Amino acid sequence: MALYSEKVMDHFRNPRNVGVLENADGVGEVGNPVCGDIMKIYLKIDDDIITDVRFETFGCGSAIASSSMATELIKGKPLSEALTLTNKAVTEALDGLPAHKLHCSVLAEEAIKKAVKDYYDKNGIAYDPSLFPQCEDCAHCCGE
Repeated sequence: MALYSEKVMDHFRNPRNVGVLENADGVGEVGNPVCGDIMKIYLKIDDDIITDVRFETFGCGSAIASSSMATELIKGKPLSEALTLTNKAVTEALDGLPAHKLHCSVLAEEAIKKAVKDYYDKNGIAYDPSLFPQCEDCAHCCGE
């Protein structure tokens, strides 16, 4: 059995939405101190809809594939829907990740949340702080 699904390999070899989005409305950057992966998500938002999204990821194939898939899953969606995207949904959309690579999908979820929070903060939009946990120190993000 292959370690990675065809979808993971496709998103690794042919990542979607790669690069910097100039004048992004929201930017979220996260990293995993254990493995060294760094993920940055850029959002362009119009009338509460993510009209464009880009990413830059320094990391393994699973991190790149998770970034690519996550951007595909939120593009064209309202911010409220993007905030409900979970690492589990990213993993399922990729047809699975090895257990020791699940943290990559967590990074994608967290980067999106940070980008949305950045947008809210820049624009003085009120939000529920519980939607944006301080994940840098929690066990599910940093523990492996």
